[in-house]
Amino acid sequence: MVKFSRRQFLQAAGAAFTTWGLHHWQLAKTQRVLAQPTNRKLALLVGINDYSNPSERLAGCVNDVILQRQLLIHRYGFNPQDVVMLLDEQATRQGMLEAFEEHLIKQAKPGDVVVYHYSGHGSLVQDPDPIFRRVGTDIGLNGTFVPVDAKLPTGYPETGGTVADIMGHTLFLLMSAIQTENFTAVLDSCFSGAATRDFRVRSRDGGEKIQIAPQEKAYQEQWLSRLDWSEEEYIQRYRQGVANGVVLASTQRHQYAVDEPFSGFAAGAFTFRFTQHLWQNNSTPKSAIAAINQQLPRRYNQNPLWEVEVNTNNEEKPLFFVENPGPVAHGRVIETQGRQAQVLLVGLHPGQVEPGLELVAANGGKVRLFGREGLIAVGEVSGSITAGELLLIAP
Repeated sequence: MVKFSRRQFLQAAGAAFTTWGLHHWQLAKTQRVLAQPTNRKLALLVGINDYSNPSERLAGCVNDVILQRQLLIHRYGFNPQDVVMLLDEQATRQGMLEAFEEHLIKQAKPGDVVVYHYSGHGSLVQDPDPIFRRVGTDIGLNGTFVPVDAKLPTGYPETGGTVADIMGHTLFLLMSAIQTENFTAVLDSCFSGAATRDFRVRSRDGGEKIQIAPQEKAYQEQWLSRLDWSEEEYIQRYRQGVANGVVLASTQRHQYAVDEPFSGFAAGAFTFRFTQHLWQNNSTPKSAIAAINQQLPRRYNQNPLWEVEVNTNNEEKPLFFVENPGPVAHGRVIETQGRQAQVLLVGLHPGQVEPGLELVAANGGKVRLFGREGLIAVGEVSGSITAGELLLIAP
């Protein structure tokens, strides 16, 4: 069986160039913008496994981002240069906010397609001035996204303090600033406190003792000023629902998002099934979420949901607002060497891969699989097979 390191997997999946970090893509931003056609497809994909606290580390978030990137480029027609990934140490609070502003808000124009994906920990923090309060109490707990550099205060849980998380309220403001209605957020994290379970969940501790850091509230005030909203107008808009486009969430608000171990790799229980489904189906947010809810194991107690901007029927529109996605596929050739090929499994569950399984290209070339490591299978080539080709299970 062939062995792949994490670095080799990133390179084989065609993603290595996106791990340069934020400052590299900013340097080339102006040249890329000038070369782009009027209608663009922009994506920012964030995946965090390597949190500093060993007990908080996850296994499948980087894989989520790789799977999503492959889907957007090879099925939905995104230009690879317009798909920015922030992985692990790159996904700091500042890095995430700057990338959202620079890559999405400043570049997207009306009619463009924009996707934001987050895979990592979610948490809950106390809000001293909440928009919503827990029923029957004076307590307001808000959901947050946990950047790689956001740490619980020393002494927790005996003592409280602040965290440098990014609040859901902040994402609402950023989404509101996007200049296109063709916006999709895919969020694979949970917003509840940690729990003891027989599987890993994407939830960092939080709760009533933890408050958001002052810089987060200051950042929100800056955006209220940029959007020219009063506090009252912001609250009214927030209570109406989604700020823009579509939000696809991996769980209901009280549930946990599972970081699922598969055979030889890990991924988000939601993201893995989401990308697999879209490789095989032309779908809408409503139909995709319904399908995934049927597929998730009941023991996970995880029920994804869709939410759309008020007074729209975005739940019935094509996923990512792309009318004509590319062909369906079970695999994509990522490298050929002589008469062997490496195949990234995209629309095919690795558990279905057995020695002798044949995948065929549109030109009739075939790859007969004989091994697999995680999401990458290796096979013997017959006929013409080149890197980048999409493959289907042979009839």
